[in-house]
Amino acid sequence: MIALGCDHGGFAIKEAIKKYLDESGIEYNDFGTNSEESVDYPVYAKKVADAVASGECEKGVLCCGTGIGISIAANKVKGIRAAVVTNEFCAEMTRRHNDANIIAMGGRVISEEQAVKFTKIFLETPFDGDRHIKRVNMITEIENENS
Repeated sequence: MIALGCDHGGFAIKEAIKKYLDESGIEYNDFGTNSEESVDYPVYAKKVADAVASGECEKGVLCCGTGIGISIAANKVKGIRAAVVTNEFCAEMTRRHNDANIIAMGGRVISEEQAVKFTKIFLETPFDGDRHIKRVNMITEIENENS
């Protein structure tokens, strides 16, 4: 199960991602928002991050105007590694090297087609493990020291 969330700036790309998930038979939980009416992105970041951190959802996809604000908010939830991506390489490497569990994208930065492509890459790419496990564990140690 994939957790989806957005603010008004990311609504259009979230809807494109939902269409892709529907066509691919991938289950998801849409935590909103459900229009382009102005809302506060931290509300939706927290809903998606909580669902991923609790294990209710395996991974998450967040969208706002740039992907930046919503990723910052999501990363405040313990256990979340949310990464902003703006190209295919970043979508792949954030999984391979960082074991990111949430991807964040900006509806004012990338197209709907790019958002779908980056989501597909993110969902299909495994974590490489190996030397990267140590680094991901170091991130978790920092998180544990500060929470």
